[in-house]
Amino acid sequence: MNISLYGLSVWVLPLIIAITFHEAAHGFVAHRLGDDTAWKLGRVSFNPLKHIDPFGTIILPGMLLLAHSPFLFGYAKPVPVNFRNLNHPRLDMVWVALAGPVTNIILATAAALAFHALPLAPASAAQWTFDNLKNAFLINIVLAIFNMMPIPPLDGGRVAVGLLPRPLAMALARLEPYGMLILIGLLIVLPAIGAQLGLNLDVISAILRTLIGYVMKALLVITGNT
Repeated sequence: MNISLYGLSVWVLPLIIAITFHEAAHGFVAHRLGDDTAWKLGRVSFNPLKHIDPFGTIILPGMLLLAHSPFLFGYAKPVPVNFRNLNHPRLDMVWVALAGPVTNIILATAAALAFHALPLAPASAAQWTFDNLKNAFLINIVLAIFNMMPIPPLDGGRVAVGLLPRPLAMALARLEPYGMLILIGLLIVLPAIGAQLGLNLDVISAILRTLIGYVMKALLVITGNT
C-alpha cells in the first residue's frame, strides 16, 4: 500500500501540473490573439479541476495501463477556442496550438534544471523530489511530442491545418471528428493485429519513442545533466 501511495505521489502531481499548464497556455495565447472564449469560461486557470476530464485523464490511461497497451495516452478537457475571433485565424490557430506543447517543453527544461538543486533538498525528501522531477521531465516531453502528431484534434493537427495549402488543410480538418478513433487504431488496434499475425505493426509508437528519446537527450545536454 505504501509503495502504491508513493507511486501516486510522484506521478500524479507532475501529470496534473503538465496537463493544467498545457491547457491554460492554449487559452492564454488565444486570449492574447483576440479570442476570449476560454477566458470568459474560466479556462485560463491553473486550477486543475477546470481541465481534468474524468474519462480522458483518468479512466482511459488506467484502462490502457491495465491492458498493457504499447503506448499510453489520454486527454484533458479541450480548451474552447473560436478561431474566427482570432486576429489572423489561420496563422493564429498555429500559435494557439503550439502554446501547449511549447509550455510542456519549458516545464521539462525547468525540471531538468532543477536537478542541479537536488543537493539543497532535505535528505528525507531528496528521493521523493528527484522522482517528481524525473517524472515531470518525462511526462512533459511525452505530452509535447504526442500532441504534435499531425492528426486533428491534436495540436499537431491544428498546426498542420493552419500551415497546409487550403485544399489539403480542409481535407485534414474533416478528419477531426474521427481523430481519437484514428489514434486508437494506430496505437492499439494495429499493433494488436500485428501481434496476432506475427508482424511488428507498432510503427507509430516506435517513432514517438524515438522522438521522445532524442528530445530527452537534447534537453539533458542543454541543461548540463550529462
